[in-house]
Amino acid sequence: MTLGAWDAQGVGAVVVGERRSIVGGNWKMNTDLAAAVELADNVVAGCQALLSECDVAVFPPFPYLQAVGRALGNHGLLLGAQDVYHQPNGAYTGEVSSAMLLDLNVQIVLVGHSERRHVIGEDNELVNTKVRASLESGLHVILCIGETLEQRQAGRTNQVNVAQLVAGLQGVGTEQMRQVTVAYEPVWAIGTGQTATPRDAVAVHRVVRRTIADLYDEDTAGSVRIQYGGSVTASNAADLFAEPEIDGALVGGASLEADQFMGIVRAAVES
Repeated sequence: MTLGAWDAQGVGAVVVGERRSIVGGNWKMNTDLAAAVELADNVVAGCQALLSECDVAVFPPFPYLQAVGRALGNHGLLLGAQDVYHQPNGAYTGEVSSAMLLDLNVQIVLVGHSERRHVIGEDNELVNTKVRASLESGLHVILCIGETLEQRQAGRTNQVNVAQLVAGLQGVGTEQMRQVTVAYEPVWAIGTGQTATPRDAVAVHRVVRRTIADLYDEDTAGSVRIQYGGSVTASNAADLFAEPEIDGALVGGASLEADQFMGIVRAAVES
C-alpha cells in the first residue's frame, strides 16, 4: 500500500468500523548494509501477499534507510525511521530532520520509544515537539508509551501511560490523529523475554483508547490504532491479536528474523 492510498482511506483504512492491523519491525542498532538489504528483500518476498489485509513497516538504522528503501521498492511496505529531530535544519550535529527523511521516501517514524526515553533521556516535552514536527511535515507517527517495572509494581501503570499519551499529543489536532498510531510498550517486557499477558495489554489499551476519546471524541478513539510491543514473537502473536483492542505489534528482536516477522504478520492477518 502506498502512503497516498493510506491517506485516502484514513489511518488503518478503517472500514465498517474496523481498524486495520499494523505490524512494524524495529531493527534498532542492528544489521550491517548487506544484512539490512537481505532482510528487507526477504520481508518483501514473505509479506507482499499479506499487504491487502495488514500494513507492514520496517524501521532500519538511519545509515541504511536509502538502501532498504530501494529494496522495498513499490511493493507496498512502509519505510520507517526510528527517530527524528523536531527542527527543520540548522546546527544540530548528529540529528536528522523530517525533510531529510521525506527525501528518502520515509513515510512513518517512531517517536518516544522507551529506549529514547530511558537510555537517551528524552522527556515528554521533547517527544511532543517531535510528534508535532513530524505530523506537520506529513509523516505518520507511531507514538510509543509504556511503564517501567518499578512503575508497574508501584501501581502507576495507568498514570504513567496516560501522562505520556496526553503530553505526546499536546497540540495535535483531530485531523492529525489520522496520521497517529499509538504503541503500548511496557518497558519491562522489551528485550527481556517477558510479555504482558493479553489481559494485561488489553487493560492498558482500553485506558489509552478512553483517554483519546476524552481528548478528542469517540470516533477518533475508535479509529486510532493501538499496537502492542514487548517481546512479541511468532509463537505468542496469535494470542495477543485475538484481542480486538490490539491492532498489531511493534516488533523488536523478532523482526531481525524474516521468518519470525512474517509469522507475526500472518498472525495479524488471521486474527
